[in-house]
This record gives sequence, structure tokens and C-alpha cells, in this order.
Amino acid sequence: MHRKILVAYDGSNLSKKALEEAKVQAVGISDVEIHIISVVSQAGPRTNSAVARSIQEDVANEMRPQLEEIKSSFTDVERVFTDILIDSKQNNASVKICKYAKEKDIDLIITGSRGLGSIKKFLLGSVSNGIVQNAECRVLIVK
Repeated sequence: MHRKILVAYDGSNLSKKALEEAKVQAVGISDVEIHIISVVSQAGPRTNSAVARSIQEDVANEMRPQLEEIKSSFTDVERVFTDILIDSKQNNASVKICKYAKEKDIDLIITGSRGLGSIKKFLLGSVSNGIVQNAECRVLIVK
């Protein structure tokens, strides 16, 4: 059985739980790929695009060692891929996550839920909600 699992990772405790769930989901599957991705987007008001891009690249570079450490923790999985996606359009991270999942033919997306109330979800947007609404594959939300 071939299976591709994507974990949306942002460094939060819930995304760390999502990583652990990916390990559980991979048990007993001989042909499994784990994709661990982080989305870096422009924070705050639009600014000079060169400055914004530089800041995003700095954030991405700071995350790379952490993702490599996470990758090495998947000792029972042969194929683990990490990627940092840069979003310069200030989209909800779910847009990039769902696009990546579709391009890589992912079977399951695992992400944490921030547990925001309904008013905050409306005002701030919710990555996990965006994934549920737009993904073309199964989604597992970890609380």
C-alpha cells in the first residue's frame, strides 16, 4: 500500500502533536512518504517587496535546521521530505498547503487546530478550517 501524508508544521505544540500523529499513521505501511511543510507569509502591512522577501527568507532559513531535526526523528520512515513555502500574497497558509497537497498527490493532511472561537475564526481566518474546506484529500485535525 502506498500512502502520502502531509503535516502542516508551524512550530506550535499542536503541530508537534500532528507530527506524532503522522508517525502513528505511518505504522505498518511499507510504502509511505511523509511531507512536512511550513508556510512563511508576510506579516503586517504590505511593505517594500524586496524587504518583505528578505524577511521571509530569513524566517525560512531559521526554520530549516528545525525541519531537518524533525526529519531525522522519523526513524521508521524511509522517505521524509521537508519544505518551506513562501507566500508573498498574504494568503491564509491553507492556500499554499492545499496547493502543495494537490501537486504532490497527498492522501492525508494532518494539521493542528488552534481552537479559536467563532468570532476569532471569522476575524483572523483559520488555517485548519481553510484546509478542511479546500483540500481534495482526507484531513485529520489534531487537538
